[in-house]
Amino acid sequence: MNAEAGSETKFNGRLAILLAMAMFVLVFDTSLMNVSISAVVADLDTTASGVQGAIALEALVSAAFILIGGKTGDLIGRKRAYILGLLGYAVGAVAMTLAQDLIAVIIFWAFVGGLGASLLLPSMQSLIHGNFQGDHQKRVYALVGASAAIAAAVGPLLGGFITTFLSWRVGFLLEAVIIAIVLAGIGLVKDVRFTGDRSIDLVGSALSVIGMGGVVLGILVWQEGGGYVGLIIGLGVVALGGLVFWLNSRKKRGKPTLIDPTLFASKPFRAGVSGQLLQQIALGGTMIVLPLYLQMVLEYNALQAGLSIAPLSLSMFAVALIAGRIAKGRPANLIMWGFVLTVIGLVVIVPLVPIADSGWYLTVPLLISGCGLGLLVSQLNNYTLSPITDERVSEAAGVNSAAGSFGLSFGLAFAGAIMLATLAAGFTALADSSSVLTPEQQQQISTVLEEDAELMSNTGLEELLADESPEVSAEIIRINTQARHLALQVALLIPILAGLAGILNGFRMRRLPDPVAAGSGETLLG
Repeated sequence: MNAEAGSETKFNGRLAILLAMAMFVLVFDTSLMNVSISAVVADLDTTASGVQGAIALEALVSAAFILIGGKTGDLIGRKRAYILGLLGYAVGAVAMTLAQDLIAVIIFWAFVGGLGASLLLPSMQSLIHGNFQGDHQKRVYALVGASAAIAAAVGPLLGGFITTFLSWRVGFLLEAVIIAIVLAGIGLVKDVRFTGDRSIDLVGSALSVIGMGGVVLGILVWQEGGGYVGLIIGLGVVALGGLVFWLNSRKKRGKPTLIDPTLFASKPFRAGVSGQLLQQIALGGTMIVLPLYLQMVLEYNALQAGLSIAPLSLSMFAVALIAGRIAKGRPANLIMWGFVLTVIGLVVIVPLVPIADSGWYLTVPLLISGCGLGLLVSQLNNYTLSPITDERVSEAAGVNSAAGSFGLSFGLAFAGAIMLATLAAGFTALADSSSVLTPEQQQQISTVLEEDAELMSNTGLEELLADESPEVSAEIIRINTQARHLALQVALLIPILAGLAGILNGFRMRRLPDPVAAGSGETLLG
């Protein structure tokens, strides 16, 4: 069916809404966890870094297995993979309502839920591609992008409200209910059959898991103060290089591959995947830094933190919805301006960190960054996947989803690790230069930070310093305040640098011809 014919068929609104609801769950899940960090820490008697590590681990598992998830959809059916992905998320959501310790969160929410995401994301994109054509397809991609923005908006607000007045567990129970509704309408989904080679590339699969998993795992180990960080990251980088070599070698010999390396022959596809990666690094870094800042520095509860982040989320939603329906002009221009606005907003936040005494200081810069992110989520998926034929869309969607999941997990882990490393270095330097603390106290601080650098509120620190003299207590509080500000400012550089790289990638997109939707006779990949 060509694009024009597809535009004349009746738009299946119910299916579009159900697909958007599935995407809603994916984004709401992480945003709810981010805004509820303080409550989860208190209820499970754990640490903020432990919960932050679980958040990054969930994205890590998704990224590590997502290429395998895309291929699994080819083998068992994209619709069946979609169902299994939803069920994996349901297991994680139900487990969160019952969890009594961090171990349960790591096993069921981070690992099982991450595996569910690795199946759900590529299969969902494949099903959108196969169930809608032409303008309808573009509309659904925009709707799903807007749904992600809605979840980003509702996650902090609804999640903060539920966490403050009920329990964060109720928020995860709500996720399970939404998944049940989506599964109840699964009969509306038409499967997208795969007729290509069904052989399994075991070596390629292993290299993809080791490669993407190793890089982010190394950052997580660094964040937690573990050893062999360079070795783990190096192993990941070598595995990714080995994956590229393996795929090209297998392709030349005519043997089946995990993904077809000729996908990357298309410059627009490479640019689109790169944009997806950079957008998610920027989003992941921002969404771990801001909740920690609001909850640990300004000492906001979950509802107050959610309300403070709302300008980012709501502007992201509004712009994604509007741009998906009425935006004119070249997609490459919209993508480039999306990154420009994202960077401008984040740059403005950096000098505000030491002086802000409420979330109101962040309103305008968050509105600016939210508008930029809204432009990106409305355009990038359609730009990357619309030229792909049904036969190859699962591979392409897997690569696109892998880039997004890897970027999100990298942004979460790296920004968090940079924050804690800067905090430890700054705290030690300020303590060593203090004229109030004794050499023994300075050494004690350095020893504690080497074992566990922890972003802590001043109120929580005051409780730990109850036995110290007023002078020593006041000095450590001063050092903590100053070191936290520096750590947050440095951590914000991660999403800012990703945004700057996105701007450069946007300029590259502008020099390329606009992608042509599959079925119109000039597809980039067939």
